[in-house]
Amino acid sequence: MAADGFPDFAWVVGEEGSDPIVDAGGRPHRHDQYAQSGHYERMDADLGAIAGLGAAAVRYGMPWRLTETAPGEYDWSLWDRALTACDRAGVEPIVDLLHFGLPDHYPGFADVAWIEGFGRYVEAFLARYRDPRWFTVINEPGITAYFSARLGAWNDRLASEADHARTLANVVLANLEALARIDADRDALWIGSEGFDVPVAVGPDAEHAVATRRALGWLVWDLHLGFDPAPGAEGYLDAVADGVRDRILTLARRERVIAGHDLYPVSVQPVGGPRPEWTTADLVALGAAELRRWHDRYRVPFWVGETSNLSLPTAEQGPWLEELAAALAELRTEGLPVRGLCWYSRGDQYDWQTALLNPVGAVTEVGLFDSERRPRPAASAFRRLASA
Repeated sequence: MAADGFPDFAWVVGEEGSDPIVDAGGRPHRHDQYAQSGHYERMDADLGAIAGLGAAAVRYGMPWRLTETAPGEYDWSLWDRALTACDRAGVEPIVDLLHFGLPDHYPGFADVAWIEGFGRYVEAFLARYRDPRWFTVINEPGITAYFSARLGAWNDRLASEADHARTLANVVLANLEALARIDADRDALWIGSEGFDVPVAVGPDAEHAVATRRALGWLVWDLHLGFDPAPGAEGYLDAVADGVRDRILTLARRERVIAGHDLYPVSVQPVGGPRPEWTTADLVALGAAELRRWHDRYRVPFWVGETSNLSLPTAEQGPWLEELAAALAELRTEGLPVRGLCWYSRGDQYDWQTALLNPVGAVTEVGLFDSERRPRPAASAFRRLASA
C-alpha cells in the first residue's frame, strides 16, 4: 500500500452502470446497464465474483437518478444494498456518483442547474456513508460532455463547439466542486476515469491534425489540473463564462489525484488515412506512447481506469490484457507513476458496439464473465496477474 492509501499498483474490476438518454426512433430512451445485466438482483454474486479474481477494489456506483427521486429527496436503498454487498465480498469501492445520466428533473448537462443539485447529492452521500475513501465522482467528464453536446448523441443531444465548451466546463466544475466537498469531509483520493484518445498519423500531412485533436482531447485535463490549453486548442473555451472558468481555476488540483485513462483497442484511431492492420501488440505500443506524452505534460500519477477488448473478439481478451500489463510494467521501470489497471467490466455490456445509439440490447462481449456469468479465459489471466 502506498503512502496515499491506494495500492502501489491496483488490479481493479468495474461493474458497468451507464444510464444516459439516447434517441430511439424519435423518442427518448433511458439506458440502464445494471437492469440489462441483471446486476440489481445479483449484487452479492457479482461482487463475490470480482473478489474471487483477486481484485483490490471495484469501480462501482448506483445511478444518481434512482437515488434522487425528486429535487433534494433521496432514496438510499440501492446504495445501502450495494455498499453492504461490497463489505460482504471484501472489495473496496471506488465510488462513482454519476455515470453519463442525470435524474429526469434536470434538463441536461448544458444547463448549470444540475451542478448545484449534484453538490447537494454528494454532501448527502458523504453524510450517510462514512467509509468510502476513493472516488471517481463523475465518470469520464470529457466523454460525457462530448457525446452530450458535440456529437448530438446522448442526453442534451447538442452538436456545436460552443455548446460543447460550455458543457465540458459544467461537467468539470461539478466534478471539482464535488471533490472539494469530499476533501473537506475526509482524507480521500480522486481516482479518475476519462476517455483516452490515441490519434495516430497515417497520412503524409496528418501530424498537424493529430496535434490539434490531441490538444482538444486534453482540454478536460487542462481544466481539472489548472493548465492553459495546448497549441491547437487556444480559444476553444472562449464560449465559457469568465466566472465559470475562474471558479474552475480556483478548484483545479494536482494533489491527491490518480488520473484515469480509459484505454481500449478502439481508442487507437488513424488520422489522415485508412486504419492499418494493427496487431494487438501494435495497439498497446501506440497507447503506451500516448501515455508517455500525456505524462510529459501533466506529471501526475495515473492508472488505466478502464480497459477491455472492445472492438476486438473475445479471443483477444487475454493477449490484450497481457500486452497492456507488460507495457504498464515497462512504463513503471521508466519511472512513470502508473498506479493500476481496471478491467471494465466484470460482465458483458449492452449496445456499446454503437456507443449506445442503437438500443436493441445487443450483447457487447467485453466481460471477464459472459452474459450468463460464466468466466472467460481472460478471468484466469486477470487472477494470475493480480495475485502475482
